[in-house]
Amino acid sequence: MLPPPMSRLPSNDQTQVMNWSLGVAIVLLVVKVTAAVITGSSAIYSDAAESVTHMLAVGFAAWALRFSHKPSDDTHHFGHDKVAFISSGLEGAMIAAAALLIGYEAILQFVNGVKISSLGAGMILTGAAAAVNMALGLALIRVGKRRHSQLIRANGQHVLADVWTSAGVLVALLLVGLTGWVWWDPIFASLAAAKLLWTGLKLLKESFAGLMDEADLEVEKQLRDLLDADCAKYGLSYHNLRHRHSGRTHWVELHLVFPDEMTVHRAHEIATEIEAEVAATLEPDGRVITHLEPRSAEHHEEDWEVR
Repeated sequence: MLPPPMSRLPSNDQTQVMNWSLGVAIVLLVVKVTAAVITGSSAIYSDAAESVTHMLAVGFAAWALRFSHKPSDDTHHFGHDKVAFISSGLEGAMIAAAALLIGYEAILQFVNGVKISSLGAGMILTGAAAAVNMALGLALIRVGKRRHSQLIRANGQHVLADVWTSAGVLVALLLVGLTGWVWWDPIFASLAAAKLLWTGLKLLKESFAGLMDEADLEVEKQLRDLLDADCAKYGLSYHNLRHRHSGRTHWVELHLVFPDEMTVHRAHEIATEIEAEVAATLEPDGRVITHLEPRSAEHHEEDWEVR
């Protein structure tokens, strides 16, 4: 069941939340750079470095969101939504790169010593940035889950990773202020780097899985439960079930096996009903293709299609 391509734009809440993400990223980068300059803290510097990568990544994600909703054309028959996996992979790579930069800066402080000043101003600026990012990150993940958008969810995870970095900075500066021991600063910078590296590698893994069409076991169980019920209802069987998710669209294909005496017209009617039911369970968009077989020819001449 392949309806004609339509020109679709991302929903208003998707566009708005990504625009907010980009605007906030720019403002908070200025705030964090200011805090890093006035304090000389490697932990705050690490927070600012992560914000640079985030600003670049969210700019790409905002473009990718619109690009992913372009309809299929003569050179992209299955649409453009796989760009979502490229965008989330880019976010993951940039988070990991920021983690390595932060770790390097912490090592330099361990070697060369630590100098920190203006702790109060640094804590106020960092705390404000963390609060704003927390609200933004939760909003991004909420919209991403509701719209089944890997791209927006990845951006939300990146924002929340920034919150973790800022929280580490605040704890480090608080401990420095309470104890006078400046080594808390590079220690917490190192911990932030480790957390960011884990988040970045996780996003890269998810992006690679999407680009390689890794099957979703939860979706497969849902599909098989529905197909088992429909086939029992109509006295059919099925095989060669395959499915993949391209970022926004679920693609499903399978073979339906009908009694030899059933007319092609009736078999087509039943197949169309099953296709519609399967597509309706796949959010936000489902595409289903079935191949009809008579029972006497089941599994014949299909070696080319065996996975």
